[in-house]
Amino acid sequence: MGLIEGFDPFKVIKAALSNGGEFAEVYVEDTFNTSIVCEENRIEKVVTGRDRGCGVRVIAGFKTYYAYTNDLTEAALLEVASIVAKGVKEGGLSPAIGLMKKEKAPGFDIKKLPVLADLSEKVKYVNRANSTAWGIDKRIRQVKVVYGDGYKKMAAVNSTGEWAEEEKTGLIFLCNAVSGSDGVMQTGYEPLGGSIGLEIFDETPPEAVAEVAARRAIMMLGARRAPGGRMGVILSSEAGGTMIHEAVGHGLEADLAMQDLSVYSGKLNGKVASPVVTVLDDPTIPYKRGSFFFDDEGTKAQRTVLVEKGVLKSYMHDRLSAMKAGVASTGNGRRESYHYRPIPRMTNTIIAPGDMDPDAIVRSLDKGLFVKKMGGGQVNTVNGDFVFEITEGYMIDKGKVGEPVRGATLTGNGPEVLMTIDMVGSDLGFGIGTCGKDNQGVPVADAQPTLRIPEIIVGGAGS
Repeated sequence: MGLIEGFDPFKVIKAALSNGGEFAEVYVEDTFNTSIVCEENRIEKVVTGRDRGCGVRVIAGFKTYYAYTNDLTEAALLEVASIVAKGVKEGGLSPAIGLMKKEKAPGFDIKKLPVLADLSEKVKYVNRANSTAWGIDKRIRQVKVVYGDGYKKMAAVNSTGEWAEEEKTGLIFLCNAVSGSDGVMQTGYEPLGGSIGLEIFDETPPEAVAEVAARRAIMMLGARRAPGGRMGVILSSEAGGTMIHEAVGHGLEADLAMQDLSVYSGKLNGKVASPVVTVLDDPTIPYKRGSFFFDDEGTKAQRTVLVEKGVLKSYMHDRLSAMKAGVASTGNGRRESYHYRPIPRMTNTIIAPGDMDPDAIVRSLDKGLFVKKMGGGQVNTVNGDFVFEITEGYMIDKGKVGEPVRGATLTGNGPEVLMTIDMVGSDLGFGIGTCGKDNQGVPVADAQPTLRIPEIIVGGAGS
């Protein structure tokens, strides 16, 4: 049986357009989720659930009118459509509506669907990681292990006659360890996940995730305070793409850029980065956390070149921003669930690899900081200013990675940093997370190669 049954989506769309509008859509979703949290050496929370519902949207005069329900009977959906239609004031006849193209995504080859696994098996993964983290060192003071999975069936049908369906599986697993000694506390964090099933633990078992987190916390405990000031910095490919996601990616989302809320507003076809920098957004990469075949508007996923050799080529568009700009959607219309309207969001956002040997990039810096793992931070999308924490960093001395340091931050400006990057490695490392925007969270990944920033402000003991 299909996801859409018991009602005619085109009948609902026609009702939604009864007062006019340029575009209407019915979005149906059926989601199964599991969440397990272990703290204080015990399972603190286990949540499983199912949520099924539908959202109806009309775009009229570049404005969005949206309503949703968890009642999927035709009568209920027609009522929701009438509510949306009442918001449209312009009036006018709706166009003829009918099916033009129906597509079902092939999906990624998931070997072990989490939705089919016993809850006890998932709890075992969490307990294995928890035991490993506590056993690494007696200075471990706190351990938190989180497991989450989701299985979503979605269908998007719209007034252009497009009908897209996809089944999406996602998994995230993380360990956060806190070490303490002589009044000093340090944290180690390590995540794992993607658009993948439980087979992810065949390659990277829970114990490996926990060990990385706990050893990072212990190592940083013995590190000296980082010096502060202006210095050269090497960002490892292992650092995760926090820099590209926060300092650059959000500013390239079309809704922000078109409202002059981005430092990149009005800069299409202009130089915004060093010639060695190319930035991509690509949900078509198999099994990554931000990957899919169709976005949440039914637009086919595509690889979008945002910045090419330093030149801004495109923003990330959903249907609404694309209509305003007179371009095609880039397939970046995403929503947390049917409770929300879609907005432009990142997927897998990447600084593309270059052709330099990563080790040669490290050797090129006489003195400075090597960043192996980035933490959280803050960014102002309007002017591009940012501050990021470094959770694992080392000093570079005479081109060699030396002693670990703690308490370092990077402070700078996104566009300025992009302009100064002068070396790009041939490697590529991914980070994962859940990106928040407009009170919605969606799964994303980010990636970068080894990068050299000749000079940036490092906050530390000497700053």
